Amino acid sequence: MDANPSKLLSVVVPAHNEARGIAHAIDVIVNTLASCGMRLEVVIVDDGSRDGTFERVAEVSRKDARIKAIRFTRNFGKEAALLAGLRVAAGEAVVTIDSDLQHPPALIPKMIEEWRKGAMVVDAVKRSRENDGPLTRLRAGLFNALLSRLGGINLRDASDFKLLDRLVVDAIARELPERQRFYRGLADWVGYRHASIPFDVEARAEGEGKWSLWKLVQLATTAIVSFTSAPLQIVTILGVLTLGLGVVVGADALIASFQGRAVSGFATTIITLLIVGSFIMISLGIIGEYIAKIYDEIKARPTYLVESSIGFDGNEAFRVGEVIRPRAMLVERDLDR
Repeated sequence: MDANPSKLLSVVVPAHNEARGIAHAIDVIVNTLASCGMRLEVVIVDDGSRDGTFERVAEVSRKDARIKAIRFTRNFGKEAALLAGLRVAAGEAVVTIDSDLQHPPALIPKMIEEWRKGAMVVDAVKRSRENDGPLTRLRAGLFNALLSRLGGINLRDASDFKLLDRLVVDAIARELPERQRFYRGLADWVGYRHASIPFDVEARAEGEGKWSLWKLVQLATTAIVSFTSAPLQIVTILGVLTLGLGVVVGADALIASFQGRAVSGFATTIITLLIVGSFIMISLGIIGEYIAKIYDEIKARPTYLVESSIGFDGNEAFRVGEVIRPRAMLVERDLDR
């Protein structure tokens, strides 16, 4: 994988309500990669922004044909945006990077060098989280440790900042059928040769973070349910332990009655009922998460819907069956060249 200006590097950038900073982010990416030894395309995936993000990208694209974009009909989430970007990216190597520049574009040339040495997946690993609060660091550490332990994948403080070889891109974007996805986990699950480069998380260039606590909980739930059945096994183990506890308590009460001792069990009974009831509700919740995932997969709805595009000829950006292209494309007629 030697330097070859005929090879194409695709940079996929998910964006949601980033109108204030998206033009600057594109400018930094393009300037950083001006001497990377590869042709360049930058694919912006507008995840249902309502602040004019897509229009700002259109302005930049009119001046630089290497800037392309697709816009979702609504907010489908970052995982869907990453999937869409991987599907339309045409490069021999594809980089995924956040639009807020917390992932430093200056690291991409080093990632390209690792790719040229033979790595199929180059992970940018977070070396420090100085710009994150203590609760955020604790939450991320617990999540990575839990999923790595239960799911059999090694997140290694990994982020969505990665470089993927074309073979890996095709495997993730076209060969894996599931609709509820966890990109970081899939990039590790597919295997291939990995390399990692540490980086320090930068402060946001513009705006505020879009990840609420609820969205983080949803992502964590999707990741755990997608990669491991351990919670179901834990439910079974706890059920056996609860049964054993019940047998012990019942045997003790039976022995006490034979010995003529009074069994004062009101408080014990109430506590036991509360414990067992809580266990049952938690178990139903865990099982419900798996059933809900199965239900979503069976419905077979598309992961996202594309409203319009910039810089893609014809239907090139919409070759995959899951992407439904609406008939009314008023915005695209105005913006597409």
